[in-house]
Amino acid sequence: MADTNALVAEIEALGATLGQAKASINQRFIGQEKVVDLVLASMLCGGHALLVGLPGLGKTRLVDTLGTVMGLKANRVQFTPDLMPADILGSEVLESAEGGRAFRFIEGPIFCQLLMADEINRASPRTQSALLQAMQEKEVTIAGQHRPLGRPFHVLATQNPIEQEGTYPLPEAQLDRFLVQVDVEYPTRATERDILIATTGAEEAESHQVFTAEGLIAAQSVIRRMPVGDKVVEAILDLVRACRPGEAEGRDLADSLSWGPGPRAAQALMLTVRARALLDGRLAPSVADVAALSQAVLVHRMALSFAARARGETLAGIINRVTGRVLGLEAAA
Repeated sequence: MADTNALVAEIEALGATLGQAKASINQRFIGQEKVVDLVLASMLCGGHALLVGLPGLGKTRLVDTLGTVMGLKANRVQFTPDLMPADILGSEVLESAEGGRAFRFIEGPIFCQLLMADEINRASPRTQSALLQAMQEKEVTIAGQHRPLGRPFHVLATQNPIEQEGTYPLPEAQLDRFLVQVDVEYPTRATERDILIATTGAEEAESHQVFTAEGLIAAQSVIRRMPVGDKVVEAILDLVRACRPGEAEGRDLADSLSWGPGPRAAQALMLTVRARALLDGRLAPSVADVAALSQAVLVHRMALSFAARARGETLAGIINRVTGRVLGLEAAA
C-alpha cells in the first residue's frame, strides 16, 4: 500500500510539473495543443518523433522551445543530399603533437540530448541509416570504438509531405524507429490571430526551463511504472492485430494493406497511452487513450496496397474505420 501511495504521489507531482512545462512551451509555440502533447508524450516514453508538416508551421520553433523547457542540450542539423554520416556522427582527425602525430575524435552534432533532424528525407539513405541506427542503439561506432550518446537522447525529425522532388523517402522499416508521427496542420483562425499579435511586436515572450535532464529520466521511469488495466492491454492487442492483413482479425484489409504494424506498434501504444493519461491529469490510461493515439502510432507503420491507392483510400481512413470497429470509438484526426 505504501508503494502504491508513493507512486500516486510521484505521478501527481510529475503531472503538475508537466502542466508548468506546457504553459512555458505555449509562451513561444502558440496553440497546436495536440502537437505539443504528442511530442511531450514521445519524450516521456524515451522515444523519437517524426513531425510532418508544411514549411512555416513552427516545427523548428517547437523543437528549440522544447530544448529550453526540458533543460536539454539541443542541436539542429539541416539535412541536404550531400550530407555525409560523418557530418552527423563525427570523425577522427590526425593532429600533430609533441612526440609525433595522433588521432583525435571530433564529436558530431548527434552528441547532444535533443537533436532536430530538419527535413530528414532530403539526406541520402546512407546518412539516414547512420542517424536511425544511432537512434536505436543510443551509441555510435567510430574507428571500432563505441561512443555512447547523451542521456536522455531524443530525435525530433521533420519532413515536408508535399515537396518530394530530390528527396529520399524513409523506408517503412526505418519509419518504425519513430515512436509517433505527428502531423502539424494549419492553425485555426483564432490561433493564427494570437500568433500574429505575439510574434510581430517589439518583444516576444520567452520560455523558461522547467525540467532537467535528470528530471526527464526520472519521469520516464515513472511512466513505465504507471498501471495499465487488462481492458486497455486487450484493446491495444485487438487494434494492432486488426490492422494486420495477414491475421484473422485483419482479413477484411487484405485488399487494402500491403502490411500492417508489428509488435513495436503495440509497445508504442502501451507507453504512449500512459503518457497521454499523465498529461491529462489521470493516474491510469483508458481505452479512449488507445483510440486517440491510434493515428499517431500506426499511420507510419502500415502501407497501402496498389489497389487501395487506386481507389483513393488513405491510411488515416483505414485506421479510423478499424478503430471504430474494434474499440467502438473514433480515432483522433
